[in-house]
Order: sequence, then structure tokens, then C-alpha cells
Amino acid sequence: MLSDQQLMQQVQLGRIEFFEELVRRHEPALLRAARNKLRNRQWAEEAVQETFLAAFASRQRFNNQYSLRGWMWTILLNECRTLARRELHRADRGAGWTAESSSVPEPFTGATQLPELLKAERDELLARLLAELPEPEADALRMRFFGELQFQEIAEAAACSLNGAKMRVKRGLERLAAAVSRQDCRLTGGDVP
Repeated sequence: MLSDQQLMQQVQLGRIEFFEELVRRHEPALLRAARNKLRNRQWAEEAVQETFLAAFASRQRFNNQYSLRGWMWTILLNECRTLARRELHRADRGAGWTAESSSVPEPFTGATQLPELLKAERDELLARLLAELPEPEADALRMRFFGELQFQEIAEAAACSLNGAKMRVKRGLERLAAAVSRQDCRLTGGDVP
């Protein structure tokens, strides 16, 4: 099995069919992160599609000394920011719709849907909590846990040092843990720290 770098080298040599394998490998994690960041399935799918289009369009500029995953995540995060700004601008003008309006739950039809509903509820809570974090920390957590990027790859994607990437993840986890603790206190009626 070829590595990401080897696949991209083939793509750069004109064997564009190898790009399909890169899409297959990376699409699920990129889509999970985009859904979490944008909180809108349609926007997330568009951001991921634009990510792959941008990566393909700039394939000749990719430097194989760096991580392809880190490069793709850089593109994805930029696409998410651009798309969110565009859609929010549209919504401000009354021409668009908000992320919240797109997430209308399906009617509950039985116990077989309970695991799916619980997962959707957890995903929504995580998206909401990550949205409360500073963007660099939230994005570092998305890269680390949705994309399973190594700290060096996060550093490359975030244009920061290796220690900076580690600190973003650490601070993000600490803030996320505190937010979860506050959420638990609200649910149980305990004191909120």
C-alpha cells in the first residue's frame, strides 16, 4: 500500500487516478471535523469538496517533505472559515439560512433509533463546547482527535511550533474538560465552578 506522499507523487506525475485513493482515505475524518466546526452537514460537505478541489488544483505546489494530512487540514480549516463567513454574510442579508435551522431532528420512531439519537446529541454537545473554545485550540483538538494528526502535522497545519501545537491541544483539553464539568453540574443541579 502506498503512503500519502507516494500517492501524491504519482498524482504530481500525472496519474490523477491516485487522487481518488487520497480522497477515500481522508474524506471521513475531514467530514467529521467540518461537521463539528460548521455544525451544518451541507456546509461541511461543501467545505470538504472544496478542500479536495483546492488540493488537486495545487497538487504541483505540494512539497513531499511535509505531511500531506497536515496540508489537507490546513486547506480544510481555511475552507471552513471562508464558507462560514460567506454563509453568515448571506444570512445577515437574509439570503441564507443558519446552521441551527439546518439541524431539524427527525421524528422519533422507536427504540432502534435511540443509539443514533444519543450519538447525535453527544456530537452536538461536543460541537457546541468546541465552538466555545478559542479557534486555534478547537482546531488543534479537531486535528488531533478527528484527524488523528501527529503534533508535528498539527504544527505544520496551524503554522506554529511543535511546542505551540502541543500547548494548543493541552489547553484545549483542559478548557473542554472544564466545560464538560460545568455542563455536568448544570444537569445534576450541583454547584457550577
